[in-house]
Amino acid sequence: MKKKNKALTVLLAGAGMNLAFGVLYAWSIFGGALAENHGWSSAEASLPYSLAIVFFALLMVPAGRLQDKIGPRWVATLGGLLIGLGCILASFMENSFIGMVIAFGVLAGSGIGLGYASTTPPAVKWFAPEQKGLVTGIVVGGFGLASIYIAPLSKFLLAEFGVFLSFRYLGILFLLITLPLAQLIVNPETPRVSADKKKLPVKDLTTREMLKTKEFYQLWLMFFAGATGGLMIIGHLKTIAKVQLPGEDLGFALVALAAIANAIGRPAAGVISDKLGRGKTMAILYLFQAAILFVFASFNSFTLILFGAMVMYFSYGSMLSIYPSACGDNYGTKNLGLNYGVMFSAWGIGGIVGPMIGGYIKDTTGDYGLAFTIAAVMLIVAAILGFAYKPYAHKEEAQ
Repeated sequence: MKKKNKALTVLLAGAGMNLAFGVLYAWSIFGGALAENHGWSSAEASLPYSLAIVFFALLMVPAGRLQDKIGPRWVATLGGLLIGLGCILASFMENSFIGMVIAFGVLAGSGIGLGYASTTPPAVKWFAPEQKGLVTGIVVGGFGLASIYIAPLSKFLLAEFGVFLSFRYLGILFLLITLPLAQLIVNPETPRVSADKKKLPVKDLTTREMLKTKEFYQLWLMFFAGATGGLMIIGHLKTIAKVQLPGEDLGFALVALAAIANAIGRPAAGVISDKLGRGKTMAILYLFQAAILFVFASFNSFTLILFGAMVMYFSYGSMLSIYPSACGDNYGTKNLGLNYGVMFSAWGIGGIVGPMIGGYIKDTTGDYGLAFTIAAVMLIVAAILGFAYKPYAHKEEAQ
């Protein structure tokens, strides 16, 4: 019972920390305010967000290695410090575009990467392999849920204090959330094994061994395509609503409501993929996303845009539970922090490509139609890969 309570504590602490790290998904609110009130272009307003994604992804690799070696508590603590201090520093950058990019993009983005890398692997190790999808979905579900409270909170702060002072208050809040919770995130003495005696344990592969398998590259390309389309919508949702619903200010409501689908998608897809398979689950969701993107530019009502955003957010959120689960399925949990950190580079590159393509095309054409079409085609290719995907067959298991 004591071990079960400890496992639950680590699980909930990880989800709680991700509630702070999910500020990334509320960037469209701040980016929209910077464009409307401070003269930033759509591409400029995307840069701190895109750079935060880059550093998020880059730090996943050393953070994964570090938490595999010394444990997740100190890595998570450093992540909490950086995201809080990054947001506080951003509040002093009203007259410095470069300063804002560094404060939010580099410091806060690095904090998100350090913290995010330290929450899922320890939680997975506390539970049986059969629960991998569900456990991963719950932990990263906090990241998706963040917009539910950050969107209305940000709207209030922006109305009362403006963009920059809002960053300061959010930074203080994130420090208060993350630093105590980080102390609860620890690894078990021995990872849980399958209750099914007939099921052989997965051999733990090193990152070098992982990179020699074709399954890694299948998953990487699928992850990249999904991140490109999903983060394009997430990073620009408020501006998309303004373009397609001129004269109405509904971006805040869209961000908050779509976040519910993002959060639900994580545990739901985790459970479904535990049964149906990781590749098939993502392939089906990618086809739904592609279908929505082909017609998204024609949506001209709040209901239609919300529906489209919720499909995109649900499918996007699903990736964040399915890919770490697939990584653990194929390569074991011993090196999961580093292995998934390397796989997560797909998300980071997609996070550059999607928002920047969206911002550039909107600035040059006046809408997002072409950007949506490009992302939809990429998702169809990813769906084909998903249907063809099969988990890595270890030599010992294949004999």
